[in-house]
Amino acid sequence: MTEGAGDPILWSMLTNSLEAAAVARSAAPAPPDAAPAAAAIAARGVRKAYGGVQALAGVDLTVRRGELLALLGPNGAGKTTLLEILEGHRRADAGEVSVLGHDPALRERALRERTGIVLQEEGLDPNLDVREAVELYGAAYPAPRPAGEVLELVGLADRADARAATVSGGQRRRLDLALGIAGDPELIFLDEPTTGFDPGARRRSWELIRRLREMGKTILLTTHYMEEAQVLADRVVVLAGGRVVAEGTPDSLSAAAGEAIVSFRSGGVTERFHTATPTAALLPLLRAAVERGEELEALTVARPSLEDVYLQLTEEPA
Repeated sequence: MTEGAGDPILWSMLTNSLEAAAVARSAAPAPPDAAPAAAAIAARGVRKAYGGVQALAGVDLTVRRGELLALLGPNGAGKTTLLEILEGHRRADAGEVSVLGHDPALRERALRERTGIVLQEEGLDPNLDVREAVELYGAAYPAPRPAGEVLELVGLADRADARAATVSGGQRRRLDLALGIAGDPELIFLDEPTTGFDPGARRRSWELIRRLREMGKTILLTTHYMEEAQVLADRVVVLAGGRVVAEGTPDSLSAAAGEAIVSFRSGGVTERFHTATPTAALLPLLRAAVERGEELEALTVARPSLEDVYLQLTEEPA
């Protein structure tokens, strides 16, 4: 979902939003919305094809209000197409989609001003300074956060007056995140927000995402980093071949994978085996080691990680 720096569609969207926001400020306030549903996003039976290629083959997806859901899948799984449909940039061929109670395909202002999108790369004028960029994007919303507060949140307060073209790669990704939250949206789409980060920068970004979650934001996150999903997500949905192949909490998916992995080193040789009953399997092993007077080195018992589960679900037959 990478957008070029000169993407006319993105700038047209921004211009339309700015005009709509200006009209909204001068108009009488709209009547309050009906009582919110439990789901921020509800998609049922969503299908999308490109010629003979079925990108989405009947996807069901629910994102509850206030939760962080990680959408995982290999390249070509349909993640980008699904995100574009949820964000209103593409229409589904079939199925029902509701985002904050609206059909995103209608591109209504009432929905746009409640959502924030952090793309893999924003189409941003490099001549703007960092503060100006945040103020520009925030102006598209009826009640944006102050630019200084946003920059403080993402750790760019000391670069507020720097030109966007001069910030480092990691700082640019933080600026992309700042643009996505400038309007104080209820729902935030985070499309691989830490791609290209070093481990330290990635963990600092996790802290920021946690803070957004603690502020009550609903977040749909896509990532190729399984640890990121394990650490941040309330729930995980795995796409493969245009279908949902698994969903649940990171821990429940790992537990559902079944057998535990027992590993130890004995006589200089590393042994490893899988078992559904690790306690029973360890009892004779430990008894024999005690009788020999041997200490089993590096003895571990572990459930499959989220990455193990993901690879089992998504790797194609050889």
